[in-house]
Amino acid sequence: MTFDDRAPKRPVMLKSAAPWVIAEGLAGLRSQALGLAEAAGFSPEMRILQPAAPWKWIGAKFWPNPLAAVAEAVKAPLPFLAIGCGGMAGAVLAALRRPSTRVVQVQNPRMDIRRFDMIVANHHDELTGPNVFVTRTALHRVTPARLAAEAELWRDRLAPYRRPLVAVLLGGNNGRFRLDRSAGARLAADLATMAQRDKVGIVVTPSRRTDPAVTDLIRTALAPAGGWVWDLEGDNPYFGMLALADLIVVTQDSMSMVSEAVASAAPVMIAPLPGSWRRQALFMKPLLDEDRIRPFGGRFSTWPVQPLNDTPMAAAEMHRRLGL
Repeated sequence: MTFDDRAPKRPVMLKSAAPWVIAEGLAGLRSQALGLAEAAGFSPEMRILQPAAPWKWIGAKFWPNPLAAVAEAVKAPLPFLAIGCGGMAGAVLAALRRPSTRVVQVQNPRMDIRRFDMIVANHHDELTGPNVFVTRTALHRVTPARLAAEAELWRDRLAPYRRPLVAVLLGGNNGRFRLDRSAGARLAADLATMAQRDKVGIVVTPSRRTDPAVTDLIRTALAPAGGWVWDLEGDNPYFGMLALADLIVVTQDSMSMVSEAVASAAPVMIAPLPGSWRRQALFMKPLLDEDRIRPFGGRFSTWPVQPLNDTPMAAAEMHRRLGL
């Protein structure tokens, strides 16, 4: 009998062939982590974090054992790579990290950055460090291939609307900006005025955060001009609108939607909302300085632009730094 035969066997932790994407059940967080994984050429497993009581009432940075708090989402076999987005994901990623499981955090984890193999942060996070890669915009799933496919899918369905075609992306209240009835009424009036004066077609997609009362105001205002507002039923037109629009108008509250819009070939205008946020101003400034976006004041305008998308660059850097 050899020494190896006599030695006690250590338990083997099986490794998953596919990377994990870890996030709370918020579409914006999932989209950023998925976008990075897909841009890196992976087909990841989605692991939604749903902490059990009492941890669902306690901030993740205070969890003594993050993996126990979300045990269902982190069942073995563990992956060779886990990508997460958001504060809860950061706590879980830091606990998952080991030599055989590399962890990449999207957004500022608001904890010791040395606990991550790599962090992808937007410049407005004002985060620096040897393992930090800084982007101009949020990560997302908009790609030329996806836009081309969605353009073919939606071309006939959007053909009845007047050209030039304006796509409007609605967000909602987020604690820093307000898209309430008052702000919605102003935006509805501006859109209706643009449709009448500039003879443009308008198609609108609300988000899950959009107040239905605001959606109704905009639908009513655009009805005389033949505008269309998606009712959140059936196929989602979002990517098709990005692909086919001659101009995109995005409400000010969502940096994710602005990032997705500027990844298209269309000029982008920002519809102002009541409120303010220093980090959002930092995010917008270089886009305004580079004339990639302009404020929306109720009139149609177009100007030469190029798609701006840092997600592939972040994915290539992840491969380089981690040797994937």
